[in-house]
Amino acid sequence: MLRIIAVFVGVAWLFGCASAPVQEMSDARQAIGAARSAGATAANSADLYAAQAAIARAEQHLKAQEYTRARLAAMQAKRHAGAALVAIQHADSANAQGTGPGNVQAPGSPAAATAAPR
Repeated sequence: MLRIIAVFVGVAWLFGCASAPVQEMSDARQAIGAARSAGATAANSADLYAAQAAIARAEQHLKAQEYTRARLAAMQAKRHAGAALVAIQHADSANAQGTGPGNVQAPGSPAAATAAPR
């Protein structure tokens, strides 16, 4: 009985992976778009560069009807795009608080005392 259930689950899993990863591709493209909208570029974000490379791989796998590989590459693209978005938001937040690059104050200076978090 257990063997029959395992076979059924395995077959169901294969059928689930046999279809084109439409949702994963869409999610990855939206995540890349959100990171770009926030200001991430391939030049200033290694994660966005990796996301773009992963979505390109996913599209190649999709054309070759390698749906499992396409799904995995799309999921990887989404993760990288999410990391790029978080990084750009973090950098924007640091710049807004005056603690980002170029806004470093000398320790002990009056400006450093006012910029320090309380």
